[in-house]
Parts: sequence; C-alpha cells; structure tokens
Amino acid sequence: MALLLLNSWHQSADGLSPVEINRGGCEMKREIKTVGRTTAVVFAFLLGLGSMLPTYGAGILTPQGAGHEPIKIEDHDVSIVINNGFARTEVVQTFFNPNNMNLEAEYSFPLPKSASLSEVQITIGEKTINGEVVAKDKAEKVYEDEKNKGNDAGLASKNGYQDFRFKVSQVRAQDRVTIKFVYYQPLEIDTGMGRYLYPLEEGGTDEVAENFWTRNAQVEGQLSIAMDLKSAFPLNSVRSPGYAPVQEEEKLVDGLYKARYEIPQAKLDKDFMFYYRLQDNLPGRIEVIPYKTGKDKMGTFMMVVTPGLDLKPLNNGADYIFVLDVSGSMEAKIQTLAQGVAKTLGKFRPEDRFRIITFESSARELTGGWIVANEANVKKWIENVQGLRASGSTNLFDAMKLCLENLDDDRASSVILVTDGVTNTGVVSPVEFHKLMKKYDVRIFGFLMGNNSNWPLMRTICNASGGYYAGVSNSDDIIGQIMKAKSKVTYECLHDATLKISGVKVSDSSGELIGKVYHGQQLVIFGRYKEGGMANVRLQARLTGEDKVYSTDFEFPEVDTDNPEIERLWALHRIEMIEDMANSGLTPENESKTAIRDLGVGYQLVTDETSMLVLSDQAFEENGIERKNRDRLAVEKEAQSRKSGQAVKSYQVDRSSPAFHLPSPSLGGGGAIDPFAVIVMIMVVGLGATACSVAKKNDNEK
Repeated sequence: MALLLLNSWHQSADGLSPVEINRGGCEMKREIKTVGRTTAVVFAFLLGLGSMLPTYGAGILTPQGAGHEPIKIEDHDVSIVINNGFARTEVVQTFFNPNNMNLEAEYSFPLPKSASLSEVQITIGEKTINGEVVAKDKAEKVYEDEKNKGNDAGLASKNGYQDFRFKVSQVRAQDRVTIKFVYYQPLEIDTGMGRYLYPLEEGGTDEVAENFWTRNAQVEGQLSIAMDLKSAFPLNSVRSPGYAPVQEEEKLVDGLYKARYEIPQAKLDKDFMFYYRLQDNLPGRIEVIPYKTGKDKMGTFMMVVTPGLDLKPLNNGADYIFVLDVSGSMEAKIQTLAQGVAKTLGKFRPEDRFRIITFESSARELTGGWIVANEANVKKWIENVQGLRASGSTNLFDAMKLCLENLDDDRASSVILVTDGVTNTGVVSPVEFHKLMKKYDVRIFGFLMGNNSNWPLMRTICNASGGYYAGVSNSDDIIGQIMKAKSKVTYECLHDATLKISGVKVSDSSGELIGKVYHGQQLVIFGRYKEGGMANVRLQARLTGEDKVYSTDFEFPEVDTDNPEIERLWALHRIEMIEDMANSGLTPENESKTAIRDLGVGYQLVTDETSMLVLSDQAFEENGIERKNRDRLAVEKEAQSRKSGQAVKSYQVDRSSPAFHLPSPSLGGGGAIDPFAVIVMIMVVGLGATACSVAKKNDNEK
C-alpha cells in the first residue's frame, strides 16, 4: 500500500569493501539430524494481509486529530516495461494540498521483492529536483538542514523489509507536488509462467500505524497502468485479474504485448497482478545478458538458466503437522484459518495422521501426539479448531522447535505453518532460525501472502533448509501458485547442484553453490568478468543417485552497452547475499553494513545503509555531493531510448549446442480461489515429502 504521512511544516561504486560470500555456507560444519527415512517439508503461509482482513489501499495518512484536511491524490500513473528477465517500473503521482498551510509529507510504498530503487524526482511548481544516493546518516542530516532553511528537498529511505519512505520538505498551501520514482527488479519464469506484481495493498502488520493514522485512499482523477511486455520467446497468453485493459495490442507469437488500464476515481487498495505464460514445449535453455562498456572495463552479466530435466513424479501419503498462529495479530483472520484447516482435515484419508500445534506467546500441542485421521477424529478436531481464539504475541521459534519433535522415522511428514509472520516474542534472531534449520533435513516451501512481509527472514530460513519461497498477493490467481507448489514437492529434484563458468575469469558470482533445483524452477545468476572471450558453463548435480551434467560454450562480449541496468541488479543481488550471510551469523555485522553501504553508494541503490537525497543542483554542489546517479541515469535512459524501436533481442547462448535436450516444464492457467484453499489443494494431492526425500535417500544409498 502506498501511503502519505503528513505533518505541519514550520519555516525556520568505487572502492567497494570485499566480503567473502558462500551461499551454501560450506565453510560451516553442518550438523544434520536425520529422522530415519523421513524428511519433513514445511509449508509456510505468511499472511501479511490475506483476503480475510479489511483491506486498506494506497492513500494519504493524516495523524488523527491533526486539525487539517488530508492531501488529495489527483492522479496515480504507472508505466511498466518487462524485457528479457527484468522489469522497469515508473510511478508518477500528483498530490494537492487543500490546506492554508505548508505541510511536510511522507509517502510510503510497499517494498517489492528484490526491488532496486534507482530514481526519485520531485516537481514543485516549475521546479524539478532529482536524487543522489549517499550514506543514510548523511542524507538525513542534509535533508533536515535544507528543510530548516526553507529549501525544497526530498528524501527516499528503506524502512527495513516493509517499505520505501519518501519525504518532501514542503507541499505548499493550495498547490501541487508530483513525485516520480523508478525501480528495477529481476523476474523469474516458474514452470513457464511469468508473474509481475505492482503492490498497492498495505500488509496490515503495523498495529501502531493502524491506530495512529486516518486514511484517504481515493484518487480524485484516475489510476492508469501502462504495460509493455517484450519476450524473446513466443507467448501463449497474458492475464491481469481484476483489471480490464482499455487499450490492447497483442503480438503474442512475436513475444509482444501492450496494454493500458484506466480506472477513474479509483481506490488504491488492490494490487495489480500481471501474468504472462510462454508457449508450451519451449526448450530448456541458458541465456546471458551482459553489460560491458569497453575492453579495459569490468563487465557484468545476468545468466538465466531454464532447465529441461527428466524429473519423475512421485506421490506418497504422509503425516501432517499443523502449526497455527493464534496470536493477537491473527484476530481478524482466525475464523478463516479455522475454516481452511477444517477443509483440509476433511480431505484426509484414514491411513493419514495429524498433529495440531498452536502458538502465540508460547507454543503448545493441542492433540498431544499423532491422531489417526478416521471420521470420528476428524470431526472432533474440526470442532476444536473452530473454537480457537486469538490473543497474545507471536513466538514463531518455539512453534518451529516443537513441530520438529517426535517425527516418525518410518513416515514422511509435512508441516503446515500458518502465520502472519510477526515474530515479536522469544527468539526472533534470523541467526537462531538458521541454526535450527541446519540441524534437520527439513525443507521450507514458503509463501508470503500480502505486502510488507518479512522477506529477509523467510529467505534465510529457506536458504538454510534448501527450500523454496514465493510471494502471494490477494490479487493472485491462487490456483496457479498451488500448481507450482505441487510440482515442487511431487516431482524429483536435483541435489548438490553447482554451476561453474570456465574459460573466462568470473568474479563476484552468485551461482556456484546452488543446492537443490526443483521442477519448473528457473535459476538467475549474477556475476562480473574482466575480459571477454569463449567460456563454458557447466551445471552439475545428482539425480536419483546419478551424476548429471548440463553444459554449453558461449562468448562473453568485450563490449555490449544495451543493458546498463544489469549493474544495479547485480549490486542488489550482492547486497541480498551479504544480508543473508549476516542473518545466518556468517559475516560480522559491521563488515556487512560497510559492504552494503559501499555497494549502495557505488551503484546508487537505496538500502538499509543508504538513502536517496533529492535536492537542487545548487544544493548538491554546496553540500559537496557527487552526481553519480545523474550520470548513471543518463547512460540507462540513452540505452532504453536506443532499444525502444528495436526488435526484442534473444540472449540464448546454447542454440547451436543445447545444454538441455528436453523442453522446460509449463503449467496451464487457473482461476482465483480462496487463499486457504492453498492448504486444501496441496493436501489433496498427497504431497508428503516424497519428491526430494526419495531422491535424497537414493543419493545416500549409492
């Protein structure tokens, strides 16, 4: 949800610090607690909002009792370009201050997954000011100084994992201000389906803010969204649930689609979701998108691996452990939670068993052990679950510890975790979650529902367990998410996967230690190279006890200036890896903060250690701030302008010598259903932990 917080206004990349990153944490001795033939699979449905909550849209926030009218949203215009693996999103909003006083404004925008905020521009009257990224403490000081001088200024900061915050020093009385910001993000194809989310719903995770602010989410003019999709591969179909285009241009066979959506006097309370499905039976493939300005310059690349693998389906029954959040923050969701669990229990077979664990300030097991899923037991526990009430704080760690106890050596177990992700009691450190996951051969398949969700914690848990995670919006076609999740756990997966590039010296790469590769999963690897030339890429893994190798040769160019945005995406990916290492306790905190700050300033990214300061040219000069972002934006915009009239370029490097000899997996379409049907649908297919547990067992027996 985009928000604007108002208060009365009173007149008065070079030299980056190196950090050694090991994504797999192989330098640590891993203590694995093997549970006989059982491997537990955890499904985490982190409900940032969920369809069961009253939804608050993007809008103006005014402190209760502030004594002035909320600023009005006149227009909200969004322009999206999806091109070969990443998206560029530009947002332009015009606000009007109806009051007879100047106001300082603070605007909040939900933080999209892996978003690289690259540009902020503020227009006040005839004056436009632009942003430069500097260290966070310096940015805040300069902003306050300029505000106190009565000068126009702005500040864009990252508020943890929740949102970006944009401050404007003064919105003049009876006048307008326009804010433009741009961000980039990589997009992955999963089982032949691409998914883009423009977040508008607020996640409902900040109870203090809910009680403090009043909202005006109404757009006086219109909400407009322009979508421009460019794919190097033919498209089968596109879909935007809940949004009907007023203009549309389809050339799906050529990989092209344009649309414009307009909603007069809209409320900004519904995410915009856009799906694009590639044609079926496309080959498995390797794509490399490079950027290098000269022979003596460092090059950057994004490699996208879409495997075509012979992964066999495996289906077995399993034990099921429900871990249910009944803390106070779940009050508005508890009945829907109970209904979802009741539906799931009703689909069990007599040979299935289940446990039910609830948690708030502490965790307890309601069932007292395993319950056979016969008709009488199912009926009894449905009634018990429907009687649950919400209260207390949230101790997720205790619940995770309890659910991993008493697993049966001879049966596959699945753990269904339902929570809103607000961990505020007991152990909350990501380092401790990492240690706990490393003790068990447990895979986390995480689904973070709603915006403002705790991506860093879920990423740490999933990476430690070799699992998989994805976001889910209220606007999602949930059935599609279910089908993708089902394919991850009911098919074999590759184990101990590594990706190595030889022939050309590659540095600062994210892809050497991959671990597991699941059905339909696409791998996105970033890295750097100093000199162009012929290279070999080799994906090696184990499948049902056998070594598998997928390889091809390709050329890194000495010069390719079409995609300068790759540098920012590489830097952001590097930052996320550093954060993961710090959250896992593998990198000292001070060292990680320094590295993140240096990457943020060097590549002009807003991070936890950097902010974007928006000033006039004169103010930048007076404060001695280098115009790195101005120069970087000029390069990016020139490349975008140059490519705008060109045909979509394919970056597949293994056409002549394919790394894979099978097509990549794909899924059909689906309609929207209740989010808690996720649990029901996954349980119905009898997923257990068969896919990877069987493969792991075979690997161990070899």
